[in-house]
Amino acid sequence: MISIEGYIVIAIVIITIIALAKEIMRPGLIFFSAATILMAFGIISDKEVLAGFANKGMLTIGILFLVSEGIRQSGILNRLAQTYLPRKRRKMVSLIPQIMLPVSILSAFLNNTPVVIIFAPIIKKWSENLNLSSKKFLIPLSYATIFGGMCTLIGTSTNLVVHGLILENGYEGFGMFELGKVGIFIAIFGTIYMTIFANRLLPGEKITFNAKSSTEYKDYHYDIRIPKGSNLVGIEVKNGRLKELKGLIVQIINRQGNIIETRKGTFQLLENDKLLVAGKSDRLNYILANLQIKLSGIDLIKDVQKDKLKQYEAVLAPRFPAIGKTIHDFNFYDHYQAVVLAIHRNGERITTNMDKLILKPGDNLILLTTEKFIENWGESKIFYLTSFIRDYRSTGTFWKKWIAFIILLIMVLGTTLGKFITSPDGINFDMFYFASLAAMLLIWTRIMPHQKYTKAISWDVLITIACAFAIAKAMQNSGAAEAMARTTINISKGFGPMGVLAALYLLTIIFTEIITNNAAAALVFPIALAAAQQLGVDPKPFFVTIAIAASASFSTPIGYQTNLIVQAIGNYKFRDYLKIGLPLNILAFIICMLLVPYFWSF
Repeated sequence: MISIEGYIVIAIVIITIIALAKEIMRPGLIFFSAATILMAFGIISDKEVLAGFANKGMLTIGILFLVSEGIRQSGILNRLAQTYLPRKRRKMVSLIPQIMLPVSILSAFLNNTPVVIIFAPIIKKWSENLNLSSKKFLIPLSYATIFGGMCTLIGTSTNLVVHGLILENGYEGFGMFELGKVGIFIAIFGTIYMTIFANRLLPGEKITFNAKSSTEYKDYHYDIRIPKGSNLVGIEVKNGRLKELKGLIVQIINRQGNIIETRKGTFQLLENDKLLVAGKSDRLNYILANLQIKLSGIDLIKDVQKDKLKQYEAVLAPRFPAIGKTIHDFNFYDHYQAVVLAIHRNGERITTNMDKLILKPGDNLILLTTEKFIENWGESKIFYLTSFIRDYRSTGTFWKKWIAFIILLIMVLGTTLGKFITSPDGINFDMFYFASLAAMLLIWTRIMPHQKYTKAISWDVLITIACAFAIAKAMQNSGAAEAMARTTINISKGFGPMGVLAALYLLTIIFTEIITNNAAAALVFPIALAAAQQLGVDPKPFFVTIAIAASASFSTPIGYQTNLIVQAIGNYKFRDYLKIGLPLNILAFIICMLLVPYFWSF
């Protein structure tokens, strides 16, 4: 019989999940509010609320943010990305593995987000240079980081969250490569799946191998207007082509609110027609120099020479100060000396009524500004990503790259072999020890600027994790976890521990796809622990399953931050993830169900 306290906890958990799904506020604040309410009801003590903030796993995640930022600042990832990408068009069956495998290896030892932030604009530019659709490669990039993250203890913060909860409950935690017993098989078969089906299932022009191909892939769009007195007035557009606009394809004519698609047929241009044209990124300077057309928004740029203007992409992070406001209310130009040319959201390009659009995290803004924008805001955490559309950004000197690599290698080797080192005076050579050492070395060697070290840490993630630990404790204290475990067992009792294992995987993956991976792991953990105790079996297989399932976010862009980032810059729709990701979710589930009981007996 569930207690009143148990019902209160279940109600708060349900409300928390709804608030997260609706994005009412930042996840950290939602979880902090839930933990505070539980403390106010006396279900958890103040010490139990604070315990999450002292958890070794949570603190290790915070330190690893510094390590990842230091590696990013060194420039070694930029150099690697530019080195290993193919120089010529090839078949997709060779392109996809060549992109995914190195990224998976990197993500096994680094935070996934900086890997995607560095690689995404480089891959987008690379695909444009080879006349390939970037939509075929950006989702595979995100999935590759997820695959790599499943293989090691430090590959993703989720693994460390589960590791911290295991230690907190008195069990032996994960080894450095223990999760790789399952993760590496998901990575291998997942990469094979993407190699076979990415070209078919992902959006964008299907890639066929033809060394003599002259296809011009148009990845960028520009909104232009035919001004009064233009020589283009009266000129005909035939099947989207206009010889007077070199290298541009006219896709739409907006004539006083009437939308005319120009892909088929002949259409005469009139004064004040607004055109949506597609072209490569180098067409911006051509448009700015062409006196017969006018780029939308150009009138807002004050006292800036046209040859100084550049086109940038900026993906909004939750810290962006105008989240929840419209561009009109915020006045983007006054804050950043940049004009918003278009906004990409959920695969749609928005150019009309932008002033009334309420900004959200993950929106991809196409900006017209000067190179000072990157100088001022390139390292700011108010943007997930900022990139000059026509260039790669390369940072770090030769010696910084190598020192950063050596420090990372020491951290990985130390964590892996630390348990075999005799410990004097009770020193614990674990992940926390070597991550702290690596972060300190990166700062003192000036690879990571010490002035900005606090900006490298995602405090919202840490607060979310710490408070999620408190909620998990409340679920245990109130009996809610036992009740949920009993229900799970009753539903799957015909299949024994394997049925419970499958049920926990499915519950975790549902939470992961609608809220966040770390929160999903923390909420399901106490249910798994209670279920193992009621069944009288070893809980380790359940813990491994939660860690794997919480990372396996393939079907939606909202469950994993890297999915959200590539959605913005790749202009993917929600259904694109569902189409390519749902079969991958099923594949990961099958592999997990086969291998977890094999490597960890009940």
